[in-house]
Amino acid sequence: MPASLATEYLVRTSEMEWIPLQDGIDYKILRTSAETGDWTLLFRCAKGSCFPPHIHYGAGEYFMIKGVMDYRMGIARAGDYGYEPLGVFHESTRFLEDSELLFTNHGPTVNVDENGNVLAIIDWKFFADQVAAEPVPA
Repeated sequence: MPASLATEYLVRTSEMEWIPLQDGIDYKILRTSAETGDWTLLFRCAKGSCFPPHIHYGAGEYFMIKGVMDYRMGIARAGDYGYEPLGVFHESTRFLEDSELLFTNHGPTVNVDENGNVLAIIDWKFFADQVAAEPVPA
């Protein structure tokens, strides 16, 4: 088998700790890829929490596991899937109930202020650095 093939792995999410991202929003890192720029996370979002305004510099996909999310396309509920194309701007993404979603982005998202100034770039490396900073179990 060629050595260039990616390593297959299994992630046991029930054994992972939630990592705080911001007030009311935590995540678990499932996969990051330096090769493609993809990152896949589980998000846990408390009722009333929201993602800041952001622009997708890579397309994104989500699957609502539980709860309710309100964003530019409308209301997403448990069982709903959404696709967010490259370049889309999300003014507000608010969680109306305690929610969990599986999210994959195929490149970075860029958080911006009301004038469009860049506040943060969230990409595969942001999350890969979080994994690298975790202590290795004994």
